[in-house]
Order: sequence, then C-alpha cells, then structure tokens
Amino acid sequence: MAKPLSIFHRSLSSNIEQEASEMEMNTVMCLLTDAEGTPLGSAMYIPHNAGHLQLTNLVNTFLNNEEKLSYSFYVSDEELLVSVGTYMERNSVSVENVLKIVYRQQAVFRIRPVYRCSQTISDVHEGEILCVSFSPDGKQLASGSGDTTVRLWDLNTETPMFTCKGHKEHVLAVAWSPDAKCLVSGDRDGKVCCWDPSKGELQGNALSGHKKWICGIAWEPAHLSYPSRRFVTCGKDGDARIWDFTLKRTLIVLSGHTRAVTCVKWGGDGTIYTGSQDSTIRMWEITQQGQGILKHILKDHAGWVNSLSLSTEYVLRTGAFDRTRQVTCSDEEMKKIALERYIKAKGKIDSLERLVSGSDDFTIILWEPSVSLQPKQKMVTTARLTGHQQLVNHVYFSPNGQWIASASFDKSVKLWDGVTGKFITAFRGHANCVYQISWSPDSRMLLSCSKDSTLKVWEIGTKKLKHDLPGHEDEVWAVDWSPDGEKVASGGLGKALKLWKG
Repeated sequence: MAKPLSIFHRSLSSNIEQEASEMEMNTVMCLLTDAEGTPLGSAMYIPHNAGHLQLTNLVNTFLNNEEKLSYSFYVSDEELLVSVGTYMERNSVSVENVLKIVYRQQAVFRIRPVYRCSQTISDVHEGEILCVSFSPDGKQLASGSGDTTVRLWDLNTETPMFTCKGHKEHVLAVAWSPDAKCLVSGDRDGKVCCWDPSKGELQGNALSGHKKWICGIAWEPAHLSYPSRRFVTCGKDGDARIWDFTLKRTLIVLSGHTRAVTCVKWGGDGTIYTGSQDSTIRMWEITQQGQGILKHILKDHAGWVNSLSLSTEYVLRTGAFDRTRQVTCSDEEMKKIALERYIKAKGKIDSLERLVSGSDDFTIILWEPSVSLQPKQKMVTTARLTGHQQLVNHVYFSPNGQWIASASFDKSVKLWDGVTGKFITAFRGHANCVYQISWSPDSRMLLSCSKDSTLKVWEIGTKKLKHDLPGHEDEVWAVDWSPDGEKVASGGLGKALKLWKG
C-alpha cells in the first residue's frame, strides 16, 4: 500500500500536468511584430479565442498609446479575420509552433466604397480629358484636356465653376498647392500656367522655359514652406525647373538627364526626385543659396522610368488638411500641423521616407535613398519587384505607406508590401492596359482605370474586386480619389468627366 504522502505527490503532479495541458489547449503562443519584423516584446501565450479586439488592445497596451489606435493583423500575408485558435485549426497549425502575427496601423475612419456614377458631364470639355486632380481640402476638382483648357468644378453642386483659358496646346498635367490656394498646369508646348482657383483667373502670362512638353508637376511640401510658393516641373526636354508662383519665374534649372524627364516628386526632407527615359533617377538638393545640387544617381533600372511615388505622398499632397477639411488657423499653425502629419506618416521616429519606381523594364524598385542609395534589402531577398509581364505605367504608395500598388500594360494591378517589397497579390479583371491607380484615404481600397473603358474598385483586406464601374464610352486615362474619400473623378478619350460616389 502506497504511503499517503506519495499518493498526494502523484495526485499533485497529475493535476499540474492536466492544468498545463488545458492551458496549451486554451492558449496560443504568439509573437507580435510590426511590418519590418521588429518584435513587440517576447513570444507570449494569448487566449485561444482572442480576436481582432483583443489583439488591438494588446498592441495599444504594449505601445503605451494614450489614444487608442486601430490595427489590422496578418498571418503569412493573409489578414486575420477570425480568432487565433480558429485560424490555427483551419490551417492545421500545430499548437507547438509560435504563431507570428504582423500588426499594421489602420485609419480610424472607414471610407465607403464608390459604386455609382453621380454625375456625367459630357458637353464641357471639347477634347479628351488627360488629367484630373482634387484639391487638398476636397472642395474643388481640376481637369486638364486636349481642348487646351483647365476646368474647375464645384464639388458641392457637381457643376463647372470656371473655364481656365491660357494654354494653346493639350493640358497634360495639373497640380494643386498643398495649401489649396494655387493651381498649376503644364501643356504639350512646354508652357506652365498659374491659376487662382477661387476665381479661375490666370495669374500673369503663361510661363516659358521648357522646350518640349511638360510631363509632371510637384509642389514643395507645406511643412517646409507655407504659404505655398515653389513648385517643380519636368519635361520632355530632359530638364526639371523650379518656379516661384508669386514671382512667376524660373528659380533653378536641374539639368543632367540625357532624355525626357517623365516624373518628379518633392520629398518631405526637401529632396527632389526626377525619373527619366535615360533609365535613371536623380536626387537633387536645393541649397540655402538657391542652387540645385545633384546628390545621387540611382541606376538600377534597365528601361524608361515611368512613375515615382513616396511613402509619405498622401500627407505631402494634403498638407495640413485631414479628411474632415476643418482647418482654419494662421499660416504658422498650418505649417506646424502639416509637419506633425508628415512626422506621423513616416511612422517610427527612426523611419525614413521610402521611394518606389516603376519602369519599362517590367520591374519596380523599392528604395530607401536616405540610407543606402541601393534597392532596399531589409527583410526581402531582392528589392527588384518582378512579376509584371509588360511595362509598369504607374506605381503608388497607399496613404498609410504600408502598401504599394502597381498598374501595368499586362492588364493587371499588383499589390506589394510597402515596407519589405514582398509581393502580396495580383488583381486581375481588366481586359486591357491599366493606365492609372488611386487609393482611398483609409488605404482599404484601390481604384484602377483602363483602356477597357472601366474603373474597378479592389478591396485590400479580401484581395478581391469590390465594384466594377462601367459607363465610359472609351479608354479611361485619368482617375483620382478625393482626399476626404467622398468622391472619385475619372476621364479619358471619351471627353466625358464622371463623378462617382458611395
């Protein structure tokens, strides 16, 4: 007969083993990391039934967020929409494994998907519509056309406000200043026009300088200069020019490219990026003495550079305006708000602005120019993002900087991780070349326009088509989603401008 003490020890040991076994069954060992792979503490046991709410509370607690933020969670690039235990059961993941969960900050607000055409205006522009752009405050829309005019639209009434005349050739590009007080347009003859959008009036004469047509326009960020005055244009003549909107003259000419400069961006740290048909990207610094100095040449593409995008692009475009548009304060305060939004958009304190480029060589390159001037290598085997079967026409960072979308003549739109460059998914559905893409302000949806005459709304969370938007009679060349998320504008070969709503 066993001694009572021995029986007690056996019973205690058995209970401990049973409790440990029950804990393993009722909990899951997880490791939370950010998109760059940095762990949020050590691996930990969390309840088997923990879902989105519990994980969000956990991340907010670990990050000591005073204001509770919204997050989405991913396992193996798939959004986690069920409890961790249910995920492990469905995917036959052993409880002995540590489940790696990536958290990504989301917008607190949610944009309604556009699905209906609220207005078709076909008798205003007499030529094809080549570009459309919403103002940063979301109150106006500008469209440029082959009929040589720029039209300004009132978005409250969805009717034309002004017909801006000053160009003598096709208007190829329009760009709003981040304070929403100025508008600039460039044409096929190389002329630049400065407009007062509140009156629709040309400020002075059309500006000369470029010898061939204008390919792109970018404004100096609001947190660097407020009110907005300086902007940069790039042209087929191989030059980029910095202009003063107030003085109506060229300040600096950035020369060095051997072929057409197809795209230009003005970064949040003051760097200007130009992409060219000579297959290079050049980085320029503007000195305090007002000189343009070439900092670096990025040479990894083997074909024309067609498109550039910055990870902070959304806040650079909108300045001090958030989606509520409720900003009325002094210039100094507006500049401060713009700076706060820019810093927040960069993410962590040590985070840097990232650059992505798309090329005729069918590839995309993710750069972190301020660090290595080499394709970004961290957490990916290569920063040359391959997969498209034809030229990449447009690349665009999401407003939160976490995704990159690319549009190609291979009829597809591809989605990539905006931090690592990892391929996420391909959106297929267009029957012809995809020309342009635009993001919803909450980064949850992506819009594309195509030669097949349709627009399509893609949902990032499900990686599926949300809405198909037919209605145009011909190719759709230009599309933009308003910064407040309320409207989408589209136009193209069919001369009709369409406004879409949720």
